[in-house]
Amino acid sequence: MSTFETYLRLGFTHIANLNAYDHIIFIVALCAVYQIAQWKNILVLVTAFTIGHSSTLALATLKIIALPIKIIEFLIPVTIFLTALYNVFENTARVDQRKMRINYGLAMFFGLIHGLGFSNYLRMLLGGEESILLPLFSFNVGLEVGQLIIVFLTMSAAFVAMNIFHAKHREWNLFISGGAAGISLILMNNAKFW
Repeated sequence: MSTFETYLRLGFTHIANLNAYDHIIFIVALCAVYQIAQWKNILVLVTAFTIGHSSTLALATLKIIALPIKIIEFLIPVTIFLTALYNVFENTARVDQRKMRINYGLAMFFGLIHGLGFSNYLRMLLGGEESILLPLFSFNVGLEVGQLIIVFLTMSAAFVAMNIFHAKHREWNLFISGGAAGISLILMNNAKFW
């Protein structure tokens, strides 16, 4: 297997793994506020998140930036909680360019934090590599593919809930966002560093 395939697979399995449930919950919460017809906005939003976490993943792996892992482990559930809270007050019926730019900016900023969470794992994997550019790139591609599958499954569940069980979108959003907020509060409590 080539280096590209190896790290692509590692990136994919790292996100598409129940041990990465905090990142999965974030992606699910990120999608909850959007309707299926807004799928293009969702894809751009997830890509903005990927750009953010790819940036800090690269910088942290190259040891250009570093934060204590305890702070990162606390900040990741904070991003989930803030996303869930934002969802509760967000009105997706009126989506304009300004609002979407704000959403993309937030997703990218939160991605910066999540990238730091992946960096220790990747730095450990890259210990024996001469060049880290190809492994870093392919790992990020694997993460993006995994995230897109999570988005697809989340939006498929939303479709079933709204079109088969006739749930209203607001109910779906509150259910998913409330669950994400509750889990994030537990994670924050478990990860507090003071």
